[in-house]
Amino acid sequence: LRSFEKHAQSIMLSKQSLGTLFVSFFYCVAVTAQSEQNPWVYEASTQVSFASNRNPFWLNANKHGLSSVRAQSAYIRAKITRQDEIGNWHLDYGADIAGAIDHTSGLIIQQLYGEAQYKKVRFAIGSKERPLELKNDELSSGSMTLGINSRPIPQARIELPDYWQVTPWLGMKGHVAYGWFTDGKWQENYQPTGSRYVRKALYHSKSGYLHFGNEERFPLSGTLGLEMATQFGGTIYNLDATHPKVKLDHGLKAFWNAFFSGGNDPTDGVYANNSGNMLGSWIADISYKFPTWKVRAYYDHFFEDHSGLFLLGSGGWNADNTKQSRHFTGYKLKDGLWGVEVTLPKNRFVSDIVYEYLYTKYQSGPLYHDHTAQIPDEVGGKDGYYSHNLYLAWAHWGQVIGNPLITSPIYNKDRVLQIRNNRLFAHHIGFRGNPTDRLHYRFLLTYSENWGSYFVPFKDKKYNTSILCEVSYSLPKDWQITSSFGIDRGNLLDNNVGLQIGLSKRGLF
Repeated sequence: LRSFEKHAQSIMLSKQSLGTLFVSFFYCVAVTAQSEQNPWVYEASTQVSFASNRNPFWLNANKHGLSSVRAQSAYIRAKITRQDEIGNWHLDYGADIAGAIDHTSGLIIQQLYGEAQYKKVRFAIGSKERPLELKNDELSSGSMTLGINSRPIPQARIELPDYWQVTPWLGMKGHVAYGWFTDGKWQENYQPTGSRYVRKALYHSKSGYLHFGNEERFPLSGTLGLEMATQFGGTIYNLDATHPKVKLDHGLKAFWNAFFSGGNDPTDGVYANNSGNMLGSWIADISYKFPTWKVRAYYDHFFEDHSGLFLLGSGGWNADNTKQSRHFTGYKLKDGLWGVEVTLPKNRFVSDIVYEYLYTKYQSGPLYHDHTAQIPDEVGGKDGYYSHNLYLAWAHWGQVIGNPLITSPIYNKDRVLQIRNNRLFAHHIGFRGNPTDRLHYRFLLTYSENWGSYFVPFKDKKYNTSILCEVSYSLPKDWQITSSFGIDRGNLLDNNVGLQIGLSKRGLF
């Protein structure tokens, strides 16, 4: 209890943000108070983790940030949700709160949201756990840009959540969202005195997907998509001796620049880039559906700025410092996440198998040079995945927002929230099954070789192997118990062995 009270002051949302979400949430409740079409769904759960050193990788990663790297941790969690139909409107709202010990905060508002959908268009506000696109949430290592590794970011969002069939053979969906990071106070308190941190940073994301094909008429289909995100606004503290405090624009123009990847930051100098930390991924898949099974291949190509967005080559400047015509030689598509997922015919042993290969060593090359009067050529490289000169890391509450195989800052023993390892390759395999109606299992195995970063490489290459064995059993009256066993071996995350046990109960009221 004393430990809980000590950490309970670190609340995920600011008072103003929390108040806004609560107003939105209870407004949705009030709107449907007279309708008794559907009951409330509740879920109460608890989870405890024990480890020899610190929590093994797969007992922490890809849990929407409700996890801990510490050797011992626990939480209790209460969640309520409800859905209603009023005419052409579909309403969905919920709250999900946890009390935690030895997490980044003691009281965690994991989800708090209200959504209203009219026909194909959905409007949403709040923080909500959202699934991966084109990947298997249980078996994949995660998406490169918009993953499931960190806590949900509160946001206002408009989207086409399901494919709108423009023709029987072409569907499209996507979203646009603006939100805010909630970990500014935690960054200030967590890092050593004098380290850089960011308060009141803003968030923008957008995506668009085109689906080609119709599996009911022809077994071959495919998808092409683009995901983009930006950190912008806020105040940077302790940037350097010259800039102890840098307040960035958060007005209407900043929102415009975040959407169109324009503008620049006040610290850019003569080599202006776009404002904020802009990043994204081109993603694609192709699948073939057989009568009783299905195979799908996918690719996720990450880019760290707008030059990678269009896969362009570097331009240059003439000797008189005037910009010359750009020549588009193209970036080499060395980096990316390649995956294959096989859905097997129904059986009691294995239902799905996923294999992925992740390569991030290239990052547009090892050289970077801005034009000067002496050397007018510009060479693009050293992209520094998930890193930024102002915002430190593409992370929320210490966990990277994208793929967790790029090591999260929460693992840094000196508590500095920088990305220390983003050049790596990894092999990852996962499979799952349902031996009985009540028993479900999954298995993950990941091997990686890691080089650190271009700016601070590891002295020696570091290795890591992580394993997860997880079994869930459904008990009568909607109880469920889950047991997870994790292992790390290598010199990247050290050697860890851990056990995680969870118990949950679902019901209606």
